[in-house]
Amino acid sequence: MVLKMSDTINMVAYDREGNEYKIEAPTDMNLNVMEVMKGSGMDVKATCGGMALCSTCHIYIISDHQPEGPGEDEEDMLDQAFDVEDNSRLGCQLKIDSSLDGLVVKLAPQGS
Repeated sequence: MVLKMSDTINMVAYDREGNEYKIEAPTDMNLNVMEVMKGSGMDVKATCGGMALCSTCHIYIISDHQPEGPGEDEEDMLDQAFDVEDNSRLGCQLKIDSSLDGLVVKLAPQGS
């Protein structure tokens, strides 16, 4: 199967050292931001496997995107995370869809 343009989004992700990753992600595979970052070779621990039970995929949304707000589980985990900002999210809770085309994110510092 050949993916059509509408079946993918483009995003940019920065690791903790500021290295840029240009990522093309499919919108029809039910993936999330954490999974595509990890699949692009970024150092995303994803300790809980995307269940919002840790904060090792904590990211900052740099672009003007306003995805639907965090759910209760995500808010609870962010309350326990380090270096939380107004633009903080858990990458595992952001599903890849066409509304995220052009998304720019940065991995948050790892907690001590």
